Amino acid sequence: MASSTAFDLLVIGGGSGGVSCADRAASRGARVAVIEEGRLGGTCVNVGCIPKKIMYNTSYLAEAVEYAREYGFNIKQEGRPSLDYAALKKKRDAYITWLNGAYEDSLREEKIALIRGRGRFTGPRTVEVNGIEYTGERIVIAVGGLPSPVNIPGGELAINSDDFFALDKLPAKVAVVGAGYIAVELAGVLNGLGSETHLFIRYDSALRKFDTIIQEHAMDELEQNGVTVHRHSIVSRLSKEPTGTIAVHVGSQSAPLSGFDHVLYAIGRVPNTHALGLDTCGVQVDAAGYIRTDEFEKTNVDRIFAIGDVNGKIELTPVAVAAGRRLADRLYGGPGFRDSHLDYTNVPTVVFNHPPIGTVGITEDEARAKASAEHPVKVYSTAFPNMFYSMCEREHKPQTAMKIVCLGKDERVVGVHMIGRACDEIIQGFAVAVKMGARKADLDSCVAIHPTAAEEMVTMR
Repeated sequence: MASSTAFDLLVIGGGSGGVSCADRAASRGARVAVIEEGRLGGTCVNVGCIPKKIMYNTSYLAEAVEYAREYGFNIKQEGRPSLDYAALKKKRDAYITWLNGAYEDSLREEKIALIRGRGRFTGPRTVEVNGIEYTGERIVIAVGGLPSPVNIPGGELAINSDDFFALDKLPAKVAVVGAGYIAVELAGVLNGLGSETHLFIRYDSALRKFDTIIQEHAMDELEQNGVTVHRHSIVSRLSKEPTGTIAVHVGSQSAPLSGFDHVLYAIGRVPNTHALGLDTCGVQVDAAGYIRTDEFEKTNVDRIFAIGDVNGKIELTPVAVAAGRRLADRLYGGPGFRDSHLDYTNVPTVVFNHPPIGTVGITEDEARAKASAEHPVKVYSTAFPNMFYSMCEREHKPQTAMKIVCLGKDERVVGVHMIGRACDEIIQGFAVAVKMGARKADLDSCVAIHPTAAEEMVTMR
């Protein structure tokens, strides 16, 4: 229990955003407490970015063995090697536990009080935890989000993206419901590790918020890799079969698809605001439950702020971290940080798809909606088989596809979209270029690095 109940800053939520904000505020002299009922690190560390990337790496290694065979390595076992899933899970979970401890160590080093329990507002400056009321001159809400509930008959039979990381064994046959990046990533992981994987999507394509070049190539690669995609499929209910497996009923179709060991729902996330007692302090939320904030992360109530997934701006861990640090700088960094806040434009993101996706800026369709005679759109694109696959004799060789979207007569680069081997690493540097206002001529003036996939970005004409 904290030795004091009064602080300069109370942070509700010990995820990446909350801890980053708390650390920065404490380093600038504030008396800070973090309230957290679960494991430190939030979604990213425990059931998101980190364990997901480990699973992605694992499935990538399984794929790499096949390529190694085609490069001439003497691998006697046919197909992909067997996986000791229990051993993998044990090592992965141990790493996550270590990260939880590292987060706690960082709080201790900055002399930040860690208050264990669920926080609930009792007023605009007070939060109750386990029957004790704590006071904060300022309060930051950083409670993140939760997987969207499955509101169909039989929905209790489904698992969500959080539950995926608790699985003790790899399912032989699995259904993934959803069309966003989480659904696509997990479908790719499961398929790559050997599960018979079915992806159910409402429309013709997954990743519909991404540029068309991403959608087209991602869908093609999903199916080429062996994922069965059920388009225009709205799951109406789930039912238990006599064998213990699950049947998936689509729309009004009379015959369900059967034999699934698990049905994994990845249909988005909702803000974790339901138990905060926001009504007692007057903080406003929108119809979906997200806390409304301005460019400085301020809510409608003075001295109460909200950062990260809970305000629904851009639900990415680095965004929460950056927003939290800039907020702490503005609050406790002195006059030089008076206007410190996060610029939410041109935030890069990746999808750990097979192959990976990188993107920054606006899509071609969004650019065309902004275009005019004075600000024309010019698009450059390319698609090619990566040289890595030149030694492979298979019929299908994964392609790399890239698009540069330019707006204006000076061809300012407003969007970069790519899918292919290493695109998750390539995109970061080009995101800096977009952020700095690069023109197509700037890319053209750069000497290419050969032979790489990235050189296409400076040789496209």
